[in-house]
Amino acid sequence: MKNTFTLYLTAFLLFAIVQIAQAQDPRFAQFYASPLNLNPAMTGVFEGQFRAVANYRELYGSILGNEPFRTLSASFDTRQELNRTTHAGFGVNLLRDAAGVSNFNRQTGAVSASLMKQLSGSRYRAGSQFLIAGAQLGVGQQDINWNKLWFSNQYDEVNGAINFNDPSGEAFVENSSNMYLDFNAGALWYALFDERQSIYFGAAIHHLNNPNIAFLDQQSRLPSRWVVHMGGELPLNNELSILPAVAVMGQGPSMSTTAGANFRYTNREWRELAMRVGAWAHVVNRLDSGFSMDAITATAILELEDWNLGFSYDITTSSLINANNGRGAFEVSLIYIHPAKTRVRMSCPNF
Repeated sequence: MKNTFTLYLTAFLLFAIVQIAQAQDPRFAQFYASPLNLNPAMTGVFEGQFRAVANYRELYGSILGNEPFRTLSASFDTRQELNRTTHAGFGVNLLRDAAGVSNFNRQTGAVSASLMKQLSGSRYRAGSQFLIAGAQLGVGQQDINWNKLWFSNQYDEVNGAINFNDPSGEAFVENSSNMYLDFNAGALWYALFDERQSIYFGAAIHHLNNPNIAFLDQQSRLPSRWVVHMGGELPLNNELSILPAVAVMGQGPSMSTTAGANFRYTNREWRELAMRVGAWAHVVNRLDSGFSMDAITATAILELEDWNLGFSYDITTSSLINANNGRGAFEVSLIYIHPAKTRVRMSCPNF
């Protein structure tokens, strides 16, 4: 069984890594710690009564000073047993992305639902497989502060300075776009071979309806974003295991891949304390330069019973290193899973 598991896991990861794929949507380096942003089918996939997740990412602070790119997200989801082999998951997800000096913001909110079906095995023995389908329906809006931008008409050639009091010559009327509907869908399959031996594979499509996000009275459609993610856990000894994973995203002409692994050490006691450390590579495909490694991410995660606190830091490896001296983004994730009142029938892998 162990050899079969290792073969499956290696094949999945090799397939994903060769699909090296720069997404236009905001992304989290700790994608595995932001489940409802990654794939609607992740709704309800945890062992407990309910789950609350918070994520924060700050990018380009070394270049933009007090106005870096900031992404904040919060989600809540729960699960209900329908029968011995079927569960339903329900959740809500909020996200706010702020980009730079123009205060360009995107706010989205979505409700999600999933249906989970056990294909084989049982809660109390190895060999269980689950298939989950999920969907999200949400709303979004974008806004920008035009007064913080300057245009060529406002450049004073005599003094060599910008005069924000001069008219820009641009016909900007609205600071906010109309609210738009958004629809996402995805699927997830995973198999549990032992307590710390699992594999999973998921795929999702975001913005299926290509919503109109234009500020002016015209059409500006948001391209669909597809996601393929996979990973698993493989025990190395009684206390140590490795959790490799990869997430490939494509949106319009842009693609990105984050791939790597966390090593997990656990004391294997009743009041479990675990620690993860790892490294991840972020590779992009730019139209002008092709494939290149954009950053290397170092991670450290502390698991204390029902809490999971993660930190990560992106070290720039692209040509941007000349401007930021390698200082990229830092990220924090916090996950709380409330224990179930009774023993649950559904087992879930470590992500």
